[in-house]
Amino acid sequence: MSKRKVVEKLIELILLLAALLSVFTTVGIVLVLLFETYEFFAVVRIRDFLFDTQWTPLFEEKHFGIISLFCGTFLTTFIAMLIALPIGLIGAIYLSEYSNVKIRKILKPSIEILAAVPTVVYGYFALLVVTPFLQKIITNLSGFNAIGPGIVMGIMIIPVVLSMSEDSLRAVPISIRESSFALGASKFQTSFKIVLPAALSGVAAAFILGISRAIGETMVVAIAAGQQSRFTLNPLVPIETVTAYIVQVSLGDTPTGTLEFKTIFAAGMSLFVVTFLLNILSYHLKKKFRYIYE
Repeated sequence: MSKRKVVEKLIELILLLAALLSVFTTVGIVLVLLFETYEFFAVVRIRDFLFDTQWTPLFEEKHFGIISLFCGTFLTTFIAMLIALPIGLIGAIYLSEYSNVKIRKILKPSIEILAAVPTVVYGYFALLVVTPFLQKIITNLSGFNAIGPGIVMGIMIIPVVLSMSEDSLRAVPISIRESSFALGASKFQTSFKIVLPAALSGVAAAFILGISRAIGETMVVAIAAGQQSRFTLNPLVPIETVTAYIVQVSLGDTPTGTLEFKTIFAAGMSLFVVTFLLNILSYHLKKKFRYIYE
C-alpha cells in the first residue's frame, strides 16, 4: 500500500472516530438521564410529576409538579419569540432582498456578534439594565420577573433566526424573482408573496431552532428571573425555569444521591424530550416542505 493511501486511511479513521465520539457522548448523556430518571420515578409517581401544580422538592412539604417549572420556561420563551421572530425575519428579508453586497457584509457579521456575547453578560444586562428600565414603565413589576429576561433572550436569539432565515431566502433562485418582476410585481410583493413562501421550510426551521434555543437558555433566567417556581403566566412576578432549577440544585447545597438531587435528572430528561421533539419537528418541516426547483 502506497504512502498516500495510508495517509488517506488514517485521515478517514480520525474522521470516523470524531463522528463516533459525538454519537457516544450523546448516547452516554441519554443513558445517564434515563438511569437517574428511572430511580426518581421509583419514588415519585409520574402522575404527580406531570399534573401537580407545585414544585417544592427542596421544602419540607415536597411537591414534584414539573408543570410549574415549564410554565416559567414557556413564558420566557414566548416573550423571547415575540422579540426574536419578527425582528429576525424582517432583518433577514432586508439583508436578502433589499441591501446591497457592501451593507450585507457589514450588517450580518455585526448582528452575529450578538451570539458570541457570554450569556452571563446577558443575564446581568437583564437584571441591572432592562428590569430597572421596565420598572419605570410598569410600577408593579418585581425586581425579578419573566418579562426582563424574556426580552433579553429574544435579543440574544435574533442572530440565530436572522442568519438561518437569510440563508433560506437567499437560496431561492434568482429566476423566481425575475419571473415575479416580469409579471409586474413590486419589490415588496416579490419579497413577501413569492420569495418568503418559497423559503418557508427554512424559515420555519429557523423559528423552531430559535424556540429550542430559548427553552434551553440557562444563565439569563437563572440570574434575572427569580428562582421561584410558580404555576402562573404572569410575566411581572418572579418565576423559575427548568434550567434555572437545575443550576440551583447543582450549586452543591443538595447532597448527591438524594431524591432532591435526582430531581435535576428528571427535569433534565423532560427538557431533553421537549427540545428533541422540537428539533425533530424542525428537521421534518425542512425536509417535507422544502421548495424544489428544477
